[in-house]
Amino acid sequence: MPNPNNNSTSSRRRLVVVVIAAVVVLLALASAFIWPGWAMKNQDGSNQASQTQSAAATPTIKASALPTDATDLLKAAPDSVTNYARTGAEAAQDWASANPVEEYKVTYSTGDTAKDLTVLVGQWSDANAAKTQYDAVAGALTGDTLAQGNVKVSGANTGTYVVKTDASDKKQAVAVWQNDTAVFQVTGPKDAVLSFYQQFPL
Repeated sequence: MPNPNNNSTSSRRRLVVVVIAAVVVLLALASAFIWPGWAMKNQDGSNQASQTQSAAATPTIKASALPTDATDLLKAAPDSVTNYARTGAEAAQDWASANPVEEYKVTYSTGDTAKDLTVLVGQWSDANAAKTQYDAVAGALTGDTLAQGNVKVSGANTGTYVVKTDASDKKQAVAVWQNDTAVFQVTGPKDAVLSFYQQFPL
């Protein structure tokens, strides 16, 4: 025959367990918003990890000034891209045989010259001439293909791109793309090139 005292004792034990569980949950919820750095975001809505990433993508050196007679094409070269700042810009002749309207070499750096990126940019009178130059430059690359596809501006295709390793040094890479009447080439360390060309605004 069941002992009524045992039932009473069991009920009290269950009540105590429920109360303890409730207290633990309340303390956990309170600590999530009171304990520094736990389950709290910064006021701008980002956590510390994303702030660290942003800081890593900010150049630690200042961009150099463009020449006073810089054309609109050269002025469009950004001061910085990812953690690289523009440290030089000058007229170039690398593609002179293709008769560009204008051509420049722009250098970007983190401050470590061993990691510098060189950007060649040329502009032609029409997109067909630019496409011919893109095909010639891209066709001369013999390294492994890292990426390729279409360049899109406002949803419309305005050219194509390809990224390849340097055939003589797989730690280096070259990215080439056409955007309408302009052709761009970026050379430098592979990891830097892969992030740089995707963020370059032209």
